Amino acid sequence: MRSYSAFCAFAFGLWLCSGPVHGQTYPSKPITLISPYAAGGDADFAARNFAAAAQKALGQAVVVVNRPGASGVIGSAFVVSAAPDGHTLLLARPGSQSILPAIMPTRTKYKWDDFAMIGLLELNPYGCFVKTGKFKNYSDFADALKSRGKQMNFGTAGNLTTNDMGPRQLFKMLGLGDNAPTQIPYKASNEAMVALLSGEIDFACSSIGTFVPFVKQGDLAALLVTTPERINVLPNTPTARELGLTELERIIGWSAVFGPANLPSDVQAKLQQVMAKVATDASWIAATEKIGSIPYIKNPDETRSFARDQFQIYRSLGESLRLIDKAE
Repeated sequence: MRSYSAFCAFAFGLWLCSGPVHGQTYPSKPITLISPYAAGGDADFAARNFAAAAQKALGQAVVVVNRPGASGVIGSAFVVSAAPDGHTLLLARPGSQSILPAIMPTRTKYKWDDFAMIGLLELNPYGCFVKTGKFKNYSDFADALKSRGKQMNFGTAGNLTTNDMGPRQLFKMLGLGDNAPTQIPYKASNEAMVALLSGEIDFACSSIGTFVPFVKQGDLAALLVTTPERINVLPNTPTARELGLTELERIIGWSAVFGPANLPSDVQAKLQQVMAKVATDASWIAATEKIGSIPYIKNPDETRSFARDQFQIYRSLGESLRLIDKAE
């Protein structure tokens, strides 16, 4: 993983060499990094890990501000309308930057590409979790969904987040139809996790970072992960592919750094330089890997291509699930 991060940094550095001359005055004050979900969840972890590394690279404070609400729309819309001076940035997530713009464009009031895309940060392996002892394995869980799905419920970080779309995809693959479990939305994935631990909900599907510590200490059990291969932090957990659920692989978490559109070229160049430094920051790499995420620094063009693909994936998934213009 470290060798890959080093390669990314080297490639990023070569790309920067052809970039514009860096401005000398930015940043002139502390930078606000908006995390559009509540404290304690995956977005919050990613934001704080990045802020610590970026602060060292910039020599200026980077302050994380949580602005949760409307499945990430409130914080994202705040950044879209912020002054394009680089002092207000967004910790972008798939729910607020890909899923909602694809399925509920009138609700977001912004498009997937209404941002300056500074760089992709990380990928978050995705999985489904239950309280230990509730189900023997995925097969037992699937049987329960088929027999009494409507009597069950699941927790999410909000409607039309990856926490929601993964189960919807699974229900479709199992042919549950009107027998699907009920979604219980929370402000962040960590709140759904607490509800799972207390027995308030039957299961949750999410980026794994928030859940892994509780799996390791035996309170929760991981039923599956959507990565193509098993992952080191959950070596005994089968992949969706192993279980014959390859369509679930399209569901994955990620974090990126976006800004308001029309950032000045010198600001963009400075931020790209920061991203290159973050890619080689040993503390950032360790903190990212500790929560089960994969360092995945990409330049703006690669980030835009990735974001476009994510938008198209969820647009297609929304159409197949008949969610377009019908989601609430």
